[in-house]
Amino acid sequence: MRIRPALAAPAAAALTLLLTGTGVPAAVAAPTAALTTCHEGSVEVTATRGATAHVVRISVTNESRRACVVDRIPTVTFGDLDGAAQPVPPSESGPYRLTAGGSAHAAVRTLDPAATESRTVASLTVAGDPSHYGEQFTAASLGSPRGIRVWEPVTTLWQPTRAAADAALAAGTR
Repeated sequence: MRIRPALAAPAAAALTLLLTGTGVPAAVAAPTAALTTCHEGSVEVTATRGATAHVVRISVTNESRRACVVDRIPTVTFGDLDGAAQPVPPSESGPYRLTAGGSAHAAVRTLDPAATESRTVASLTVAGDPSHYGEQFTAASLGSPRGIRVWEPVTTLWQPTRAAADAALAAGTR
């Protein structure tokens, strides 16, 4: 599997900390500065097969009684392969607010349609925030009993609805 280089998150976080004093990007510092990262045990992560064999719909739900934040880029990894799905459009990490009981949705494309090669894995792992271990989903549970084919995987940012996530994936992968 070829993974695109990871974004320079540590450098961006250091610059953000320097500019805002909060570690939260300036554009979102005010509304989310008082919120903490959702505890892994207080969020439920789900994954289901999308419209095609190479699309997975994921969601994260805040099961706590308080608003909290996850990273706006879902962390999606594939079996024992290095790297994670890259965001479309390209984006830096930042907070995404989940209200108490609220959910967010994203769509993941595991295989570039133009790929001439791929790797096959038995599972993928989804986390709402890179500080979480995440939830593992088997290929069979995602409707791919022979494995998940992966090459240059991409993910949308968290979206308020499944339809918005599907639209964002379609727009970002054209």
